[in-house]
Amino acid sequence: MQTSTHTPTSSILPLRVLVVGGAGYIGSHMVKHLLRQGCDVVTFDNLSTGYRDAVLGGEFVLGDLADKTALESLFTTHRFDGVMHFASFIQVGESVKEPAKYYENNVTNTLNLLNAMVKHNVKRFIFSSTAAVYGEPQYVPIDEAHPKAPINPYGKTKWMAEQILEDYDRAYGLKSIALRYFNAAGADPDGQLGERHEPETHLIPLVLQAASGHRPHISVFGRDYDTPDGTCIRDYIHVTDLCDAHWLALQKLLNGGDSASYNLGNGNGFSVQEVIDTARKVTGQEIMIKDSYRREGDPARLVANSTSAQKALNWQPARYNLETIIEDAWRWEEKTTRPAIPA
Repeated sequence: MQTSTHTPTSSILPLRVLVVGGAGYIGSHMVKHLLRQGCDVVTFDNLSTGYRDAVLGGEFVLGDLADKTALESLFTTHRFDGVMHFASFIQVGESVKEPAKYYENNVTNTLNLLNAMVKHNVKRFIFSSTAAVYGEPQYVPIDEAHPKAPINPYGKTKWMAEQILEDYDRAYGLKSIALRYFNAAGADPDGQLGERHEPETHLIPLVLQAASGHRPHISVFGRDYDTPDGTCIRDYIHVTDLCDAHWLALQKLLNGGDSASYNLGNGNGFSVQEVIDTARKVTGQEIMIKDSYRREGDPARLVANSTSAQKALNWQPARYNLETIIEDAWRWEEKTTRPAIPA
């Protein structure tokens, strides 16, 4: 199935879109998606976690959101129809150990970006948010009405940014859509892009690194959860489906839509063991498992209710099958060169 290619009706093409963090995992896929829609894309990235060769087209500007002078130059030089922000730090464990790093980048630097937008009358903003704003789930699947009670600095910074966006809409007319991801997964179906996190913390690439021999085993943290096979269940959404939702969200704002927040997920949960079993099937490789204790703060189930996004954005996940997600990620893993991690 192919993702949507609707064309906004209220703006003259080509749209010029600023992608902040466009050299990272989701941002680089977004740049490719926008280029396919005929957009004029400018990527702004400091390459602290991204890769220059992941930006497959458009203009690249090396810069940091902490640098207000660089932002002023960027917005003075270009006229943007919309801005997409993917430049947050995302590691939960690191956020607990280094909260200052997360508040500075995810809140203060986001404010720098928003203030530059307000100054230069750029009114449409798509924000990469997270299911971590909800904290411990009180029920599943989780909808947007679920209480917001983040339990780590990462989730808190994203929730703060969302609240700032509400205030900037009221005060300055800056329209935004915050998209709360559950578990981004998969890779570009063409094999050009994929996950390159250092260190890697996401389950599917870790499992595939065990399959490729780049790591000796995959750790399973707990087998005594209240789930059918005892391992945690998560909602995995393909990165290209995320990109399609961002494109549709931008169109909604271009066509006069109001600010909003939406969950993005498949609405289906897969357990850790299901991911490992599917990876074995896809790769044909044995994957060594090391059982370990539960991690603090790991809920048994995290599954999205994405009905609001589907209705408001006319969006449907296209690559929702777990086998498809892993096939795409495996294609990328097979072509990725990295040193093996010793046992």
